[in-house]
Amino acid sequence: MRKLSAFIFTSLNGFFEASKGDISWHKHGEEENSYAVESLKAGNTLLFGSKTYQMMASYWPTPIAIKNDPIVANGINKADKIVFSRTLKKAGWNNTRIIKANIVEEVRKLKITSGSDMTLMGSGSILTRFAEQGLIDEYQIMLDPVVIGKGTTIFKDIKHKLDLKLITTRTFRSGVVLLSYGPLEK
Repeated sequence: MRKLSAFIFTSLNGFFEASKGDISWHKHGEEENSYAVESLKAGNTLLFGSKTYQMMASYWPTPIAIKNDPIVANGINKADKIVFSRTLKKAGWNNTRIIKANIVEEVRKLKITSGSDMTLMGSGSILTRFAEQGLIDEYQIMLDPVVIGKGTTIFKDIKHKLDLKLITTRTFRSGVVLLSYGPLEK
């Protein structure tokens, strides 16, 4: 059975993006970059909503990303990717396929097949949908030491309580803390 992790960063006041989708407040240093390199070595299939996919696809395959961060760029560009979108016609980023409908059922099917584990990157509304359906095995929340104005919360519009247990923590020199949670066994 394949494991599904969700990776998302958040401000101290609970926002994963500021108004108008701004994420410029999220800064990665060398240590956080090393964590990204470690994570990509696992070979997970990367999952995205269309907004996160378009943002990532507009940067990582570019010469500037490859120059600035060659190891992460190489890993993310080589990774298998799935984008959930009803409107995206074509996925131009290599190794990407689109799932247009029944995303919850499609992920349920993927979880019971053989293959690499999966990591949902950002994609707040999809994270919420998958969380409500009990599909997420681990929540990796990178907490940035910043408070921003208005924004979108991680679990916006969630309809029921999620009981979680702390699995691990990791503190970076920058003050960023990575919190990993799993569902509380019932």
